[in-house]
This record gives sequence, C-alpha cells and structure tokens, in this order.
Amino acid sequence: MDPMDAIKATYFQECDELLADLEQGLLTLDASEGDGDTINAVFRAVHSVKGGAGAFGFEALVAFAHVFETALDAMRSGKLEPDGDALKLMLRASDVLADFVQAAKGQGVVDEVRAQGIAEELAALTDHGAGPRVSEPAPASDGGDDDWGFTPLKFEIDEPVSAGGWLLVMTPTSAMYAKGHDAAFFLREIERLSSCETALDLSNLPDLDALSPEESYLSWRLRIPGDVAETTIREVFDFVGDDCSVELTRFGAPAPAAAPPAPPIDFEALLGAVRGEPAAAGAPQVNEAHEERGANGADKVSAKPAALGGATIRVDLERVDRMIDLVGELVINQAMLAQRVGESGLARSSTVAIGLDELEQLTREIQDSVMAIRAQPVKSVFQRMPRLVREIAGSTGKQVRLVMEGEGTEVDKTVIERLSDPITHMLRNAIDHGLESPQDRAAVGKPEEGVVRLAALHRSGRIVIEVTDDGKGIDRQRVREIAIKKGLVASDAALTDEEVDNLIFLPGFSTASTVSNISGRGVGMDVVKRSIQALGGRIAITSEPGKGSVFTLSLPLTLAVLDGMVVRVGEQTLVAPLTTIIETLRPKADEVRRLGPRGAVLAVRGGHVPLIDIGVALGWRTTPIDPTIGVVLLVESEVGGRAALVVDAIQGQRQVVIKSLEANYQRVDAIAAATILGDGRVALILDVDVVLDGRSLDRPDNLLLAQAS
Repeated sequence: MDPMDAIKATYFQECDELLADLEQGLLTLDASEGDGDTINAVFRAVHSVKGGAGAFGFEALVAFAHVFETALDAMRSGKLEPDGDALKLMLRASDVLADFVQAAKGQGVVDEVRAQGIAEELAALTDHGAGPRVSEPAPASDGGDDDWGFTPLKFEIDEPVSAGGWLLVMTPTSAMYAKGHDAAFFLREIERLSSCETALDLSNLPDLDALSPEESYLSWRLRIPGDVAETTIREVFDFVGDDCSVELTRFGAPAPAAAPPAPPIDFEALLGAVRGEPAAAGAPQVNEAHEERGANGADKVSAKPAALGGATIRVDLERVDRMIDLVGELVINQAMLAQRVGESGLARSSTVAIGLDELEQLTREIQDSVMAIRAQPVKSVFQRMPRLVREIAGSTGKQVRLVMEGEGTEVDKTVIERLSDPITHMLRNAIDHGLESPQDRAAVGKPEEGVVRLAALHRSGRIVIEVTDDGKGIDRQRVREIAIKKGLVASDAALTDEEVDNLIFLPGFSTASTVSNISGRGVGMDVVKRSIQALGGRIAITSEPGKGSVFTLSLPLTLAVLDGMVVRVGEQTLVAPLTTIIETLRPKADEVRRLGPRGAVLAVRGGHVPLIDIGVALGWRTTPIDPTIGVVLLVESEVGGRAALVVDAIQGQRQVVIKSLEANYQRVDAIAAATILGDGRVALILDVDVVLDGRSLDRPDNLLLAQAS
C-alpha cells in the first residue's frame, strides 16, 4: 500500500472516532449536562477533522468544518449560548460533516443544498455573514480585530523581556491558509493555556501594489509564562506541520544543568525485562517509546514508563480475523492430536499425554487472548441512541428520558456491528407504540415524561440486551384482532398471552393505525427477530398492561468459539452449548411421568420439566428412546425456560470452533452452526432455544396459524 494511502486510512479511522465524540458531546450539552470541557472537546473534534482534511486536500470538507468550527469557537468563548436551538443546528451540522467524511472516502455524496443551508445558519449564529460556500476552500481571514479576537500589543520586537518565560514566533505560510487553517484559532489556543502578550509583526508586509492575496506576510510573537510546558505549546500546532513555522525559545531562565551521562546498558536486566522478570533493586527502569503517525504524516514519539502501560496500536481488522481463523485451526488440530494419542492406548500418566494436556491449556489461553482482542464495549452502539430517542420523541410529541446501563459490557466486534439495527427498531417501537402521550400519562397518574431503559449485561456466558419502557404495555386483545384480520392466525385459535405477544414478530404485522416515517408498514420487529436469530440469539417479550414492556435479546458473546458437550443421538453427533446445561443425569423409572401417548415430564428437585427426545424433535427417529437407558441434559434458555433433553450418550466436553452452516450450506431449524471434531467429522451445534420453543420446528413464517389449524 502507498504510504500516503495508509496515512489517509488512519485519518478516516480517527474521523469515525471524532465524529462519535462530537455527537456524544453535543447530546450531552443538549441534555444540559455538559460544561466548558465538553464544549472544548466538541471543538477539538471538529478542528481535528478539519486539520486532517486540509492535509489531504479535501477542500469542501475543510470549508464546511471551518464554518462549524467558527460557531463552536464562539460558543466556547462565551459569545454564543449553548441553547436548544443552537445545539439542534449543530447536531444537524454533525450529520452533514459525517456526510462530507463519507464523500471523502468515496462512499457517498453530499447534499450540497442542505450543506450550504446549514453552513449559512451556522455563520448566522456568529454574525459573520453567509460564510464560505461548502464547495470552495475557506479563505484566509483579513486580520481585523473582530476576526482575530485579540488586540495586538505595542511593543518593539527586540524589547527586553522578563525572566523565566517562552518566546514563541509563529509564521504561517500560504499553504496553511489554503488548507483552511486560521491563525486566530492557534493564537486563542495559546491564550487559553495561560495569559500571554501577543504582538503582530508587519515587517514583511510589502507595498499595496506589490501585495499578493495568496501570499502570507504576517507573523506573530507571543510571550508565554514559563510554567507552561513546551510539549503543551507545541501540541497546539500538531495538525499544521511544516505549513507554519514555529520557533520556541526559552528566555531569562538559567541554563539547565548538563544532563548526567547515560549509564551503561545492563543487558542482563534488559533481557530479564523482556522475559517479564522483576527488576533488581536499584536497576534502571526500561522506558518504551510509543510512536504514532498523525493525520498529516508527521511522526510523534513520546516516552512512557513501561509500568504505566496504556499504549495502543491500530491493526487492520483482516489481520485479526486471520489470526482468529488460525487459532481456530490450532484448536481443531490440537483436538485431533489428542484423539489420535488417546486411540493409541497411551496412559494418561505418560509424558506424551501430560504434554498434550499442557498444550490444550496453552491453546485455550491463546484462544481466549486472541478473542479478547476483538472484544469491544457496547458503548459504540449505545452512544448513538440518545440522538435517535431525541428525534423520535420530537416527531411523536412525547416526552422521553433514556436511561442507559452497562455501556462497558464487552462483546465480540462481529456481534456489536450487527446490534445497531435491532436496538434501533426496538427503541422506535418502545417510544411509538409503548409510551403514551403526555396527556394520556397524566390522566392515569403517571409522570408526563416516559422512561425507556437500555441495558447490557453478561448472563450465563451470553450478552443480554434489555429495552424496557414504562408505557401502556401490549394491548393483547387488539393485537389478536389485527392478527385475525390480516389472516396471520385463525379466528378460533387458543393462544396464551405469550403467544399473543409474539404475534408482533410476524411479517406484515403492525398495530399502527396510520403509516408514518416511524412505523405502520409492518416492517420492523420481524426484521429484529431475523437479525437476532442470524446471530445465534433469541428475543423474548414480557409485558404487563398499564405498566410497560421488556424486550430481551440474548446473544452469544462471540461467533467464533464455544464450550460444548458432545453427545450422540442415534448415528449423529451433536454439540450442546455448555452455557445452557444445568446438569446431566440418568433418570430412574419412577421419575418419568407419561403425558398422553407421546409426551412425558421428568420429576426433578420437587418440580416437573418436559422431556424432549432430540432424535424425535429433529426428525431422525419417530419413536422416543427410553429416558432411563439414555442420558438427560437438564437445560435452561432465555425463552423456553427449563427442559430435559434426552440423548443416547455423552462423548465428552470440549471447546469447539464455530463454522457457519448458513454461509456454507443453508439454514437448518434447531441447528445453530457446525464444527469439526478431533476425528475430522462434522458435528452440528444444537440451538437449544429453538428446541425448547418447539414451534419454530414447524413453519417459522406462519407458526401460530399452523398450530391452530
């Protein structure tokens, strides 16, 4: 890859993070929870996007960001109040800025009419006229006092200065202005570090007839107190690189003492540090240099004590995926090797068997470490939702407060990337269908402001996402009537409350009386269910009329590995996820109670759970085996409660690598995926939720109609 392309890719990655921080900061301000630091962070995000764009010549992006940045600068200087109208405009501006970034990537186009309109509204906030057109680079400022925001002091360039400070000479080039940078912002940043004296140097300014509007003739000298760190001053100019000459000298302070000679390198201590051994008393600490490349291509190196850690690197996701695939193959080969050794008759106490046990433990640790690399907090998805809730609340005329919990809950990146759409649909549903209008809530004694709760947590080796509202709950009578009217269920069907609630997941079902831009077309919750099922997850509903509803998503933490119990059913080998198994047992005859000609329940710990013969459920045999001669897996799922699964035998417990069955073959009911066993055979991974639900084994697209007929 061309080095410039690599730097550009890094810039776009940084843009994604900066845009997310920008939106989150604006939402925080809109909720009246932000302060000056939040405004500064928002300003820095736009400034950073603009700085990198200028380095790569994205002129339209620079022009729009320049206007946006000017409005934010007015806000942080106190000239513009962060009120509701201004923040609404800036939220729309953040969307347009994201469009410009996508266009710069070559992944979309910008609505220039909309962008120009928002740019003019932003410019109007600061009374600076219409601002630059978004299709043109932002021009350099004319240097007027109102524009620069400071008053040049009248002191001679060679005037003696007080002791113990910094003398900063800043000389911009014409290239800096062409890329959309503004000297005023750098001067204000320096002034915010500490009180300083600023003088404008006009000595290079030519006569009027020789002046070129595209050249830069001005420079500035600033006297900065000595308590400001040099690195802090230089960081202000990170994004301009060589486009602005920055000379920083210390004055009036005694010369620093000569640095002591570097001690000789202790190679034994260095080798010990590499091995992870503790340093001996009095031994020098090894520092690490953390190197990174800014968006403008300039290298930045900072030394950090090794003990502090915290250094990060950017790695191409394809490389991580490749490493995960290779570790998966390592797990499979380790299982094959262990099986071959076991078949050879070697004793468990032999050195080869002991070595294989150690290899298995090491392989598991490597796999856990590699999977942790892909683990990311769900915050990246959650932080998009306050904006969504705010917009839906505004369009529906409802008052909504969003409460988010568990944003730090980690899950595999592949799962996170596909969570956004289901959560978006559920929040829309909760606000549009679940919450009442302020008037209706007040009439029944509820606060006019409804509460929607979005929470993430780990439970039994899975991630659970809950969307809860304190609205009116599901009107089951109306849901049933609509389903009958649409032909989704027979009119004489005897349905439980749970079955009625699940009708909202059927394609084409909607309780909205009119079609709007939020709902009413019957497309939404069925998409949610299919999306969650594609991830190997399940969705459940609990609702109480008048009090609200809870939608619960249960998903695997990763789509790559699984701890499972290998079982035999007839001539087939299956893997049951270990997280669903409570215990295994072989029941006695008096613990099995028959129900009808084919049904049975198992008495266990003072209760009864249904007995399900896996071979019959999957259509591999027609007659259930006797549970007393087979083995029972007592399992529990999020949607189906507890049940006892009858299998022929248990072959062992092991960690398996998940292979998508749908991607390599086709979707199979009650089968979540497949894996390769140690002997090279393909084994199917059981979808316990579907087996316990039972209904999905018939006709998933019209399951209740099929039941009732």
